[in-house]
Parts: sequence; C-alpha cells; structure tokens
Amino acid sequence: MMLRRTLLFSLPVALFAEIAPDKIIRIELLTAEQMSKDSIPAVTVAVAVNGKLQWQQGFGFQDLENFIPARANTMYRLGSIAKPITAVAALQLLEKGKLDLDAPIQKYVPTFPEKAEGPITMRLLLAHVGGIRHYRDGEIDSIRHYEDVFAPLDIFKNDPLVAPPGTKFSYTTYGYNLAGAAVEKAAGQRFLDYVKANVFAPAGMDRIRDDNRWLVIPNRARGYSKRSDGVVVNTGYADISNKIPGGGMIGTAGELVKFALALRDGKLLRRETMEAMWSKQILKDGKTSSYGLGWNLDPNLRGLIVGHSGGQQGCSTMLLMNTRTGNAVAVMANMDGVGAGALAGRILALLDGMD
Repeated sequence: MMLRRTLLFSLPVALFAEIAPDKIIRIELLTAEQMSKDSIPAVTVAVAVNGKLQWQQGFGFQDLENFIPARANTMYRLGSIAKPITAVAALQLLEKGKLDLDAPIQKYVPTFPEKAEGPITMRLLLAHVGGIRHYRDGEIDSIRHYEDVFAPLDIFKNDPLVAPPGTKFSYTTYGYNLAGAAVEKAAGQRFLDYVKANVFAPAGMDRIRDDNRWLVIPNRARGYSKRSDGVVVNTGYADISNKIPGGGMIGTAGELVKFALALRDGKLLRRETMEAMWSKQILKDGKTSSYGLGWNLDPNLRGLIVGHSGGQQGCSTMLLMNTRTGNAVAVMANMDGVGAGALAGRILALLDGMD
C-alpha cells in the first residue's frame, strides 16, 4: 500500500504533446503495479516517442532510511547495460581502423593467454560466444577495489573455456572485461576516458560514470533486496570496479534513452555498422543466437526491438527501443531481482500502440 502512495512524491516530470495524457496515466499505473508486486522502493522511467526523449519521472524512494524521493535524475547502477556501451566503443574503433573484430584478442591484450581451443576475437567476445566463463564461487560479491580494466583479467584469464570459441552462446561479464581492455589498448587511452569522449558526450549523457564506491556521487540511489519472507533489506555489498566494461557503471534512465536514440540517429556509428551490430550472430554449426554485438534482438511485426537488461546488487534495469518507430523506454529500479524488464516491455508495447 505504501508503494502506491509514493506516486505522490514522484519528481520531476517532463511532459510534451507527443505523449497523450492517457498514456502517461497508463505508464504511471503500470509502474505502480510493478512496484507494488515486487515491493520496489524506487523506479525511474524515461520514455522516447518518435525518436525524442519526451518524458521521465521518478517514483518511490531512492533512500528508504532518509525518505529521499526518486527523481528523474536519480542515479542507479546500470548493471549489464554497460555491455552495449562497450560494444559501441569497440565498433567505433573498427570504423576508425584501430580495431580488427576478427584478429586474435592478443593483438590488443598480449598478456591474455592463448587458448588451445582456438583464437578468441573481439567479435566473439561481443556476441558472448568466445568461451570465456561467467561468475563462480561468490565472485559476484567481490569487495576488492580495482583501479584499471586490466587487473580484473587475472580473475579468469588462466581458466579453461566453457566451449570452443564460436560454438556456443554463453553469457559472460568477464568476456566484456576482456573486450574493454582491448578497447583501451586500441584507443590508446583509458577505457572510461574513451567512452566519455566518444559515446557519452555525443549522446548528451553528462552524468553517467563508473560506480566508484569511494566517491561522493550526487543522487546515487541506495540498493535494496527482498528476503524470502518478503522483508525489504539493504542489499549485499559489492565493489563493482572489477567489471566496469561489463557492468560497473551508474547513470540515469534518461541518459540510457539518449544513448539508444543517439545510436538510431547515427551520432555514434554508421548505418551499416549498426545493422551489423543488430544482426543475429552465426555460430560455427550454422545456428544463430538471439544476441547481436552487445544487444539482445527481437525481430517482430513492429520492427526490430533491441535492448539490454541489467541486474546486480541493488539494481534491476532495462533499456528497449523499437528501431523502426523510434519509441524507447528505460526502467531503472534500486532493488535486485525485480521486474524491470517486464515493466519496460509493457510500456514499449503501449507506446507502439500494441497494448
């Protein structure tokens, strides 16, 4: 009941004529339903219609202990939505002639061991078919702080592959750690400096950054979890500096929508590069995956829906865009394991006239 009343505290709202008032009311009701169902303390929603960011609003409390309301500028962990950002950075370097998607990754990260099963390339890493493993043995709860993107490679670089490169889709944040290290070497500057200048700035994303636990970051949401008995508690501690290219950033919902729109508008990549990025990847046996290069893909009657989810301690996120209509939605919540994806899907369907 409390979560429904928190709608009274939602701040601020940007409202434009391209969104009908009844759709805004419907979005608010859908958000309230999801928050009530999952006991989510805070959600921020940002919406684009016809290729323009039109509306964004915060609901609930970004800090329950201090009763701080969520706003449009509340900063949430992105989770794995960092992955399409890293993929765009890599493909920009491809366009600049600084990176070869099909060269062995040792061309850019020579300290990464060669594997007997065959060469790992940037293309394979971006498509999650390079064979690099994912978390194990409590690694997701790491409390060690890292100062660069190379030191975390030691966590997995000597481990066996889960499958020969190019043969199996196997989701891996560590694979994106390796991709981020290659981006840094190919760019000739620190990974975060490159994406700030070449991805964030052209897209108008002026607040997104690494989620550095040592720094004071204004409007950073506190993270929460829900116990098996339904009680909302502070989330478990984790220092996510061990995976910045794959899941170590923090930003706002509006910035995620700006990122998607900047891509669609050709501000970040050429049209032919985008089409390759948003194409299903072909495995060695001829089968395809539903993942492109850094993006989940959903071809349907409405056009090509692209997006990515994120989930880690204290956050659940989703970014979706219909590349044909230019309608997009970002949902960011400060609780792990909740239905940000379900909410984003329902809102995008509403914007596309399918709900």
